[in-house]
Amino acid sequence: MWIKSLLKMTCLTLAFFATAAYAKSFEPATLQQAYEQLHEAVCVLTFTQEATDPRSGEQERQDGTAVALVVSPEGLLMSNGHLQLENIRSFNFRVRINRGDEQLEFPAVMLDKPEDVNLSFLRIQSDEPLNLPFVRFARGSALRLGEPVALVGIMGEAMGFHRSVRVDRITAILDTPRTTDCLTEGLRLGFVTSPVLNTRGEVVGVAGFELDPDEGGGMFARAGHPLVFQTEMFIHHVDRPPDESPVASPAEEAWLGVFTQPLKKEYAEYWGIAEPGGLIVSTVMPDSPAARAGLVPGDIIRSVDGAPVRALLDREVYAFTKMIRESKPQTITKLGILREGAEILLQATLGQRPRSARDAEEVTDETLGLVVREITRDVRILLNLGEEVEGVIVRRIISGSPAHVAGMRPGIIIMGLGDQPVIGLDDFETAVARLQESRPTEVSVFARVGAQTGFFRLMPRW
Repeated sequence: MWIKSLLKMTCLTLAFFATAAYAKSFEPATLQQAYEQLHEAVCVLTFTQEATDPRSGEQERQDGTAVALVVSPEGLLMSNGHLQLENIRSFNFRVRINRGDEQLEFPAVMLDKPEDVNLSFLRIQSDEPLNLPFVRFARGSALRLGEPVALVGIMGEAMGFHRSVRVDRITAILDTPRTTDCLTEGLRLGFVTSPVLNTRGEVVGVAGFELDPDEGGGMFARAGHPLVFQTEMFIHHVDRPPDESPVASPAEEAWLGVFTQPLKKEYAEYWGIAEPGGLIVSTVMPDSPAARAGLVPGDIIRSVDGAPVRALLDREVYAFTKMIRESKPQTITKLGILREGAEILLQATLGQRPRSARDAEEVTDETLGLVVREITRDVRILLNLGEEVEGVIVRRIISGSPAHVAGMRPGIIIMGLGDQPVIGLDDFETAVARLQESRPTEVSVFARVGAQTGFFRLMPRW
């Protein structure tokens, strides 16, 4: 059966009242014992996240907190998988651990994210050997429909991040594509990645959420509803921790040079394709490996080096992008293409990934209030900018600055500053240096806004 759940209300009633013993299973003393057992291994993880808008290169940065569990005495940590998303960079990790009346704080580094479960692993950095209290997970203990469970989590900042216990219940068990135990709605952030205990006091997993399709959720995704990641889903990563996440540079990553979307069932039906699944090439970047190989918009990628590509969902595009990126530049790749009903084979030599908006160089001028960066190839594609458009793109406007007062905003292309043409960052810096020497009362900025060009008048305060 697809779902053994409480969707059938009669079964729901029978399941709960036929297991009346469950309702009485967590006595206050039992919950107190769970708290004493686990509260020092449940930690506060602080971090910074930075998201980049590829259309403008504008970055939004914010600080956050999450629950982390110490899962080895040497300082292996486990937290939620949303710390590692495709277009968001998380960094500056620090973990706070309570030891009696003392609070310890350590830096931590992110490890490679597992591909089979939406959890993240980190390792505490310490010059001294550690012997920390940690969570011990029970193996082979299955939960039953209607069974109560206890969670040990963390209250909010207003409550001083005090450790807390709550009782929940297994409200549904999904059979496919793998067994998934669902909790009730309303799991608060302070209980995401909290240890889950059964009525015997065994830690049988952790609470969490799957990634949704837009976040890159895989074939196991059951997004949007709180669930229990059972011990067997992740314990092999605790036994053999992932490697430290590498910081790849563009020189280390390969590039094909296409924008794609999945061949969904409705698209296949519209084009008369018997079997859906694949990647529709929507854009081929000029002078890219894809262009040199002969790929054109409308092609459908059905295989890579003989391995079938059967993407049906938006989230499945990530797997192709990641596979190409993690290959080495100069790798020869064979692409099975469906073009106007005919199957053809193309051979592409992957290139070095060009600089993107995420790692573009930038310059800040506090006098005018402008933070600008180079126009990278991905920005040109997204903003439909030809190679003839030269300049720098505004990433951020400093609040209250002359640029802010003049109505400038992120995404504007600056093509001239004062009487100085601006082709790139070097020209922008030269123009700013000349303005600082001459100190004019008014500075004209020649810019492109969308498809229109015009001037902004800035009144600098020297």
